[in-house]
Amino acid sequence: MASHQRSPAIKGAKVLMVGAGGIGCELLKTLALSGFEDIHIIDMDTIEVSNLNRQFLFRQSHVGQSKAKVARDAVLRFRPHISITSYHANVKDPDFNVDFFKQFNVVLNGLDNLDARRHVNRLCLASDVPLVESGTTGFLGQVTVHVKGKTECYECQPKPTPKTYPVCTITSTPSKFVHCIVWSKDLLFAKLFGDKNQENDLNVRSSDAASSSQQAEDVFERQNDEGIEEYARRIYDHVFGYNIEDALSNEETWKNRNRPKPLYSRDVFPEEPSQQNGNMDKNCATDDPLSVSAMASLGLKNPQDIWSLLENSRIFLEALKLFFGKREKEIGNLSFDKDDQLAVEFVTAAANIRAASFGIPLHSLFEAKGIAGNIVHAVATTNAVIAGLIVIEAIKVLQSDANNYRMTYCLEHPSRKMLLMPVEPFEPNKSCYVCSETPLLLEVNTHRSKLRDFVEKIVKAKLGMNFPLIMYGPALLYEVGDDLDEDMAANYAANLEKVLSELPSPVTGGTMLTVEDLQQEFTCNINIKHREEFDEEKEPDGMLLSGWTQAPRVEKDDNKTVGNGGSSTSNASSAMPVEAEEDDDIEIVPIGKKRKLGEISKATNPNLSDVADDDDVLVMLDGENLDVKKKKKLQ
Repeated sequence: MASHQRSPAIKGAKVLMVGAGGIGCELLKTLALSGFEDIHIIDMDTIEVSNLNRQFLFRQSHVGQSKAKVARDAVLRFRPHISITSYHANVKDPDFNVDFFKQFNVVLNGLDNLDARRHVNRLCLASDVPLVESGTTGFLGQVTVHVKGKTECYECQPKPTPKTYPVCTITSTPSKFVHCIVWSKDLLFAKLFGDKNQENDLNVRSSDAASSSQQAEDVFERQNDEGIEEYARRIYDHVFGYNIEDALSNEETWKNRNRPKPLYSRDVFPEEPSQQNGNMDKNCATDDPLSVSAMASLGLKNPQDIWSLLENSRIFLEALKLFFGKREKEIGNLSFDKDDQLAVEFVTAAANIRAASFGIPLHSLFEAKGIAGNIVHAVATTNAVIAGLIVIEAIKVLQSDANNYRMTYCLEHPSRKMLLMPVEPFEPNKSCYVCSETPLLLEVNTHRSKLRDFVEKIVKAKLGMNFPLIMYGPALLYEVGDDLDEDMAANYAANLEKVLSELPSPVTGGTMLTVEDLQQEFTCNINIKHREEFDEEKEPDGMLLSGWTQAPRVEKDDNKTVGNGGSSTSNASSAMPVEAEEDDDIEIVPIGKKRKLGEISKATNPNLSDVADDDDVLVMLDGENLDVKKKKKLQ
């Protein structure tokens, strides 16, 4: 790899790595062994026990330490003469701005989330620094090259988003275990341990006389004279008993559905739960709140066992008691974390109890954690292959060898004795709102939606901006920053609570807003179209953002060849992610052979740049797959 011919480009390069996880460990090692001498690495994570099976630069003694710093020290032990600078920080921190990125010759991504990938993509565009993107999930992997003005940027193609479910399905008519997980994690856990002021449907009460004396909004509040045991049982009876009874009162709902069974603690437990209490002392030996465990208290050891309804109920009560007994200071500020053992136990137990009520098969904690945390288990060999491909593309970028840039897909099943599918990069999408600055269209009810809705649901969630500035013509409607004086900050805060049509400069149908992120140096124009009504189930945000269109297709030429680094003049065929059946096959065309569109049209490789380099990443619950379609390539 580090031949005499390539050494000047490699040795003189200043490289930025973002991510020191599954791909990052392999990548740092490969860069060092390939002759790179000036490497900078950013990662905000610390090492966990679950990382050790594939992130080989880390050891048991490193658990809790910075990934970036430990990776640096490990590589310097066998390459002491090179320079590696580590940053234990978030790449979205203000210090990592455009000027910071400009000092590098190439940026290499080994990230595990869409938001950070978009952020790095925009900084690379603004600083005009080439980006090599990557991702893996299981045996599948992908490497892509993004060079401003020459290839498409990371956001030129739409990215799959996590699967969502209608609120009414989650709260009233679950039919799958994932529905129970979403209910347990996003509604029940959040209501009990997060912000109790949030609105959700868990406060519905039965008309039972025993509960009528208490106001619905107070049901999740623990009374001053109420013991933990009594409180835990009351919550159990409310969410698994009263709420189910209330749902059953709507006969129309259950005409064509199986009726759920209300569950009460008095019916589930053969004796008083107080006689079955776990041993909280088993949790006293640890100072780490994330290690507190209801399973340990109750003597349950195997996370792959499927607990009975009784065992799930005991875990539910024990976990709730442990939260109030050992982690009470955190209550009110907690959010679900897949690395929080007690949180995973509580969510698993609650989901299983709800599943039992609705006749849905129960799942083990291991399975439930995978669903709740959207976990895709990683394969170390795939990470190593992808890391090698990243370095190969980085060298091409440093050599300005644009004709040989390749997007390469790593496949699970070989075809014609090959596991790698190379494809020529695509031209920039002229309809891309990021690199081509094409205006977007927002349909919104300007008389009902507040500026806060626009900021949270569109600017931050959809457009991925961190420090937004919103303008209507010359009027500044909203801005964030530490340098704002108190009057300005108060004025912008007041604007957030106003509906769009009542802002100082009213936003109505036909107006255009300019949204800018100063850190990313990214600007986007959004045309506003007033719309009265939205479908609550299909359009839960109450607004619809559109404007991305697929790049125009061109006819293919079957007589061109594509290889990983070999010359090619093909300008037609390409790989593009869409949903497909998981048992479809991918046909790989060897280098130097004719390549027909039909030969690679049955693809199952996911759009991996949107998923994982790790086993702790966000993915679509139903999975995303790849199909190959015609599209104009880089000339």
